[in-house]
Amino acid sequence: MELPLIQPEGALACCTPLAREPMPAEQAEQVSSLLKAIADPVRLRLMSMVLSHEGGEACVCDLTPAFDLSQPTISHHLKVLHESGLLDREKRGVWVYYRAKPDAMAAMTTLFATVSGTPADS
Repeated sequence: MELPLIQPEGALACCTPLAREPMPAEQAEQVSSLLKAIADPVRLRLMSMVLSHEGGEACVCDLTPAFDLSQPTISHHLKVLHESGLLDREKRGVWVYYRAKPDAMAAMTTLFATVSGTPADS
């Protein structure tokens, strides 16, 4: 199974799980950008909070109280996650609601899938 990975522009690139074959340099560059976006502890917590929030989406107003950071700082981190292709966002009134992109979550799962004698996509 080819792995779709989200590029900052929103386009999809394909690669295989890491355990299947060595990753070409160009794909490694694309994947590392995605991983850098989620490697920050605040952004990793924000992803977890959005994913685990009721309905799978959360507003900035739902997320800010969990941090000792300002709302603009939280919004910046969410923007980084959005621009990396990990989150979708929708403005409703004065608030922005975030939801994890299913393709991005599937890509992350497939990227780290192990191959043990059978294809990772079976």
